[in-house]
Amino acid sequence: MSGIADEKYVALTTYKQDGSTKTLPVWIADFGGGQIGFTTSSSSYKVKRINNDPRVILQPSDSRGNVKDGSESVTGTAEVKTGAEFEPYATLVKKKYGVMYTAMMFVGKFMSLIGRGSGTDAAVVVTLD
Repeated sequence: MSGIADEKYVALTTYKQDGSTKTLPVWIADFGGGQIGFTTSSSSYKVKRINNDPRVILQPSDSRGNVKDGSESVTGTAEVKTGAEFEPYATLVKKKYGVMYTAMMFVGKFMSLIGRGSGTDAAVVVTLD
């Protein structure tokens, strides 16, 4: 899959319980089989929002979530994978982001140790519409 999966960052839009949206930047990787996604903490708000409403919008962005001029958004349905299901997705994200991913995993583990979140232990898998 090319296109959105080739981006370094995308603006991920998820839906809150009241129907309003929340947008923030995430890494993106091609998971094969028409699926793309990223890794995150299972305790993150984006995971909570996806578990409540799996609809997502993705659009190319910079590292701060500023959408790239002239880019188009895509929509999809997200699913959260944890436990043994997480590892294959983490491998694909690490393959794309290398040392940056390793550094983020280290930060996530540290934050988990000090009681700030669960570390990077969940994959968000998006099936595009």
